[in-house]
Amino acid sequence: MRGKAALVTGASRGIGLAIAQRLAESGGAVLLVSRRPDGLEEAARSLEGLPGEVSWLAAHVAHAEEAEAAVAACLDRYGRLDALVNNAATNPYFGPMLEISESQMTKTYEVNQAAVVHWTKAAWHAWMGEHGGAVLNVSSVGGLDPEPGIGWYNVTKAAVIHVTRQLASELGPDVRVNALAPGLVRTELARALWETGEASFAKHLPLGRIGEPEDIANAALFLLSDAASWITGQVLAVDGGTSVMASGGISLS
Repeated sequence: MRGKAALVTGASRGIGLAIAQRLAESGGAVLLVSRRPDGLEEAARSLEGLPGEVSWLAAHVAHAEEAEAAVAACLDRYGRLDALVNNAATNPYFGPMLEISESQMTKTYEVNQAAVVHWTKAAWHAWMGEHGGAVLNVSSVGGLDPEPGIGWYNVTKAAVIHVTRQLASELGPDVRVNALAPGLVRTELARALWETGEASFAKHLPLGRIGEPEDIANAALFLLSDAASWITGQVLAVDGGTSVMASGGISLS
């Protein structure tokens, strides 16, 4: 990534921060984006001393005008935008899908699904449409199969997969668009899923453990780099083997 610039949403912690770290370790300049300035400032400090320059900007991913402003800030600071990582996500509800409230449903859609379009659109119009680049969307293995408790979240992640394929067909040949589908990863967002049942879950996986943010970041670096220059419209499951198990997910009990 040396000589290139990237923008990563949801980058103050977890998978987003791990991806930003790998890109900066590889020499890329990285703009961290998230909602809370305090979290971003702490994240940026944790990346000091890496080969790539790191800066941050607070923005709400669900607001299209803030996407445009963040892309403009990246171009102003680095003069280019070669890689966009749509990682930010939320899940305000756990339970049967038909019991979800309208506000919870709307918030999840706006952050997880619509934001992917907003931020890719901003990057395309401001830079990538003329200069090329790579877009990476973070979906989930939950977008591949039904799973209890997080049905609506998984519906939005399934939509991200289709958005990825649609944009790959529309933005080529100069812009590549791919997605990652992480399995259960040790993040704050997924804490309720792994904190009480990690050992039971892990023993059912072919690789015997849940994921770490760095596992996802390594795959992200590959798909954003020139090593993946003939790959677009693809969804890579990084899940310890979850997706090769029986459909419907693995019980935490």
